[in-house]
Amino acid sequence: MRCLPLLLPTLLLLLVSLPAWASDYHGQVFCQGIPVPGASVAMTRGQQRVSTITDDQGFYDFPNLADGVWKIEIKMRGFATLREVVTVLAATPQGQWQLKMLDVTHLLAMAGGAPSQPQLAERSEENAGEQAGNSAGGFLINGTSNNAATSKYSLSPSFGNHRPGEKGLYSGGVGAVVDNSALDSRPYSLSGLALPKDSYNRITALATFGGPIQIPHLFYNGPNLFVACQWTRNADAAAEQGLVPSAAERDGDLSGLTNASGQPVTIYNPATGMPFTGPIPVSPQADALLALYPLPDLAGNSQYNYQTQVLNSTHIDALQSRLDKTIGHRDQLYGGFAFESSRAGNANLFGFLDTTDILGLDAHADWAHQFNHQIYAVFGYHFTRLRTEVRPQFDRVTNISGNAGIAGNDQDPPDWGPPALVFSSGMAGLTDGNSEFNRNRTDAVSFKGTWTHLRHTVSFGGDFRRQEFNEFAQLNPRGTFAFTGAATQAPAAAGTAAGTTGSDLADFLLGIPDTSAVQFGNPEKYFRASAYDAFIADEFRVMSTFTVNAGMRWEYGAPMSELFGRMVNLDIAPGFAAAAPVVAGNPVGPLTGVRYPASLVRPDYRGWEPRVGISWRPLPASTLVVRAGYGIYDDTSVYLSSAEQMAQQAPLSTSVSVQNGAACALTLADGFRDCAGTTADTYAVDPNLRVGYAQNWQLSAQTDLPGALVVTATYEGTKGTRGAQEFLPNTYPVGATNPYTGRPVGFVYRTSNGNSTREAGEMQLRRRLRSGLTATLDYTWAKALDDDSQAGAVGHVTTEAATAPPSDFANDQTPPAMIAQNWLDLPAERGLSTFDQRNLLTASFQYTTGMGLGGGTLLSGWRGRLFKEWTAMTQITAGSGLPNNPVVLAAVPGTGFNTIVRPDLTGASIYSAGSGRYLNAAAFTTPQSGQWGTARRNSITGPREFSLDSAMVRTFRIHSTWNLDVRAEATNLLNHPAWTAWNTTVNSPLFGLPFAVNPMRSVQMVTRLRF
Repeated sequence: MRCLPLLLPTLLLLLVSLPAWASDYHGQVFCQGIPVPGASVAMTRGQQRVSTITDDQGFYDFPNLADGVWKIEIKMRGFATLREVVTVLAATPQGQWQLKMLDVTHLLAMAGGAPSQPQLAERSEENAGEQAGNSAGGFLINGTSNNAATSKYSLSPSFGNHRPGEKGLYSGGVGAVVDNSALDSRPYSLSGLALPKDSYNRITALATFGGPIQIPHLFYNGPNLFVACQWTRNADAAAEQGLVPSAAERDGDLSGLTNASGQPVTIYNPATGMPFTGPIPVSPQADALLALYPLPDLAGNSQYNYQTQVLNSTHIDALQSRLDKTIGHRDQLYGGFAFESSRAGNANLFGFLDTTDILGLDAHADWAHQFNHQIYAVFGYHFTRLRTEVRPQFDRVTNISGNAGIAGNDQDPPDWGPPALVFSSGMAGLTDGNSEFNRNRTDAVSFKGTWTHLRHTVSFGGDFRRQEFNEFAQLNPRGTFAFTGAATQAPAAAGTAAGTTGSDLADFLLGIPDTSAVQFGNPEKYFRASAYDAFIADEFRVMSTFTVNAGMRWEYGAPMSELFGRMVNLDIAPGFAAAAPVVAGNPVGPLTGVRYPASLVRPDYRGWEPRVGISWRPLPASTLVVRAGYGIYDDTSVYLSSAEQMAQQAPLSTSVSVQNGAACALTLADGFRDCAGTTADTYAVDPNLRVGYAQNWQLSAQTDLPGALVVTATYEGTKGTRGAQEFLPNTYPVGATNPYTGRPVGFVYRTSNGNSTREAGEMQLRRRLRSGLTATLDYTWAKALDDDSQAGAVGHVTTEAATAPPSDFANDQTPPAMIAQNWLDLPAERGLSTFDQRNLLTASFQYTTGMGLGGGTLLSGWRGRLFKEWTAMTQITAGSGLPNNPVVLAAVPGTGFNTIVRPDLTGASIYSAGSGRYLNAAAFTTPQSGQWGTARRNSITGPREFSLDSAMVRTFRIHSTWNLDVRAEATNLLNHPAWTAWNTTVNSPLFGLPFAVNPMRSVQMVTRLRF
């Protein structure tokens, strides 16, 4: 009977996925060095979610997690939710977590579901086998120190509940952060010139309240309610730097122009083939767009000649609540509601201010029922809705393109504004956001249950999710022009040295782009999809020292369809000899006669995912534990990006991606043209696209050492199959004769033939908490390879992204897919994965004063009050750089696609650079005429990683029920400049220079009052 309350919370969070049953992740939760019992700990990875409850010593255990990156969430009433990202490799040892003051940048940032519910406690599946010899099975203080779980005085386990009287049933807290830049360091200047110090003011307030709902004379044993509210107002001023045209250059005077080597550049007139002898005539369209550029305000620097401070603001209002009620001894009803409203204004180098409004809603209701001692089940419903509205600077204000005489792009009022401009030289690209009004919704129902019999614990369940993506947006409505200097280069017969003729700025002034692309029309899109999953697993305790977990999961995500059939794919003849559009509303291929489904992509029902893991203690009297596991994991989130592309194509929309040439003369005035020889559609997907999957296997050994030390050795392998792969059919290298005359060109084709591998070895040494000190030292060696377009993406794909550093896509955004260079040699795309970090060393230390005799435990009086209970935390991370991809900004013949061409290697050292550069430009050269580049994808190692963060925390006990938490934290404590990535565009003067630098030292003080 005592085990019955331990069945609920873990099973609640198992509804989405079956665990890997392969790897161990465990840890301990503290508050100011004191173990915290009864805290809810949840691990989330994609659609997978498992949870447990800390025991009376604050321990939790997840022995069977799949290897990879997980999000950990620790919740407890009266404390701020702690959310972090952890990497689980087989038998990753114990984590040490401190429940602390509110992390204002993350708390309620997403409207998540309610935490594990309190009164019907769970029995974690992972803990049932006690694989690690640890009975961390979710021991709760309900039923022990809370006067029994059936009492009206039973509360969620948390500090402060031992209070006499009716008022002791309620807990709450208020917190505030009033922060500014007074203690922060000045930003690092990439130009070497002084930058103004970033200025900001940030105000965040939060209040929490929890307790039972009671109405006098009606009922006293009402449901428990918890509510948290947050209010945030931020205003930031940040420095931006860039290279902009000078006053003389705006008038066409490029006489002082030099290349990256300092040699003079000669500009040739494309009309006569002779060099210009005076100023270049400036086209009316270029003159109109130049008016949007600021004038230089810096001198003496060839890389950046303009800097300014941009003003950004963020307003957030958020609420999170949960309600739970136990009915009798077998049933519990619980649910939650959360919302977040955020309004943000973001400015760029040009002073354009774009506003973004987001409203998120999240609600769920669950019923848990205990049928008998062996069978337990949970039924649930979950609803989420996210509304996003983006309004760019010129939305319904000024028609920049129309006033400049630029035709062919979308000039509806919501999409007013300038076209995007991209320059190969590093000139600041003109850019602004796109108008959006999107409403996404998900409805989900779930069932999960568990049956315990003898040595078996069987888990089973399933889910159904209906997803709606209602979008009012265009992919590229104002269009993009790219300038590479091709129009003003010397004629082939001139025999000039490479890099001494032609200028991208000259091309722009003349109004002759090298490529152009635009995609608009059919702005209203209503995508629909359904997702299903079911699982069954058995945890079999063969003996006290050996446990096996085995199970099967089936997962199916239907391809995305559009409610009114407004999607277009390409019906392609064998060998890409011909292509014709096929519309979802009339899904019969005009070339092949094949009938397509409404989604234009056939479903893939083969989502079987077996998983097995073992935990073995070979020597019963020893602390040595060996764990191993294997599992398959599908990626069903592959359809939305393709559906968005297919919903923006001819004949329903305008979609153009072309190159300037004799047969397709492009100008700024008439640059968005559907030229002969190119398809009117720019995207196609294999109708037999398969869902990709990854195989994971792990092996680890863990044992204790003297001195409270634990050492763990881990090996992990991953093999990805059927990943996304994208290429441009019927293309050929620059300078070659076209071998595909009459065949369709100018579109991306997506298949599922990508593969990836990753192998890693890890050694971790951990010191358990002892005398107030705990520490972890972890070293990982890994290597990852792939020819997967998505896994290998770095943000350098289309002209829109040509000048964007990889860091632009780092904040939970999916980077654009990397298009293969040579469509006939896709294996040549195999190279280092963008997340391949060869060496990573992390060290974390935590010390709490007043613990252990040496720590001053017996100090009393004012010395004890001053010295004891301070917790200092430090984390150091050092690692090798991530791969960067060398590219040549040049158009693939006959298409408008740039940055997929890689350079040739010269044999010179890549890293033996001078003149303040980090990469040697002499190590690369543009590919030989008629040949593709020989450099491998992602063959440049990026900047090394280093960070040191620290914090000091203490709780001052004002009264028996009143506590004041104080926290001081510093990021980048040493004020060390760390680059984000290198500029790897070989034909840019900025090659080998840093793209950007991570923030310098920032100091923050936080206080919170709890009662």
